[in-house]
Amino acid sequence: MSETATDPDAYGVTADELKQFIERVERLEQEKTDIAEAIKEVYAEAKGRGYDTKVMRKVISLRKREPDDIAEEEAILDMYKEALGMR
Repeated sequence: MSETATDPDAYGVTADELKQFIERVERLEQEKTDIAEAIKEVYAEAKGRGYDTKVMRKVISLRKREPDDIAEEEAILDMYKEALGMR
C-alpha cells in the first residue's frame, strides 16, 4: 500500500500525540484568557481607587523598554513640541 497525503503515517502523525498538542494549546489559551481577565480586574480595582489606568498602562509599557530608547523618544517628542509651539 502506498502512502498518500491523507495517510497519517506519511507525516509521522499519531492521534495521541496530536491530541496532546491540541490539548496543551487549549489549556494555554484558557490560561491566557484567565490572565487577561485578572489583569482587567486589577485595572478596575486601581481605577476604583482613583488611579488613571491609561497612564498606568503607559508606565508599564515604558518599564518594558530600554532607558536609552525612552530618552531618545522623549528628546524627539520635546523637539517636535517645541517646533509646534507647544511648550
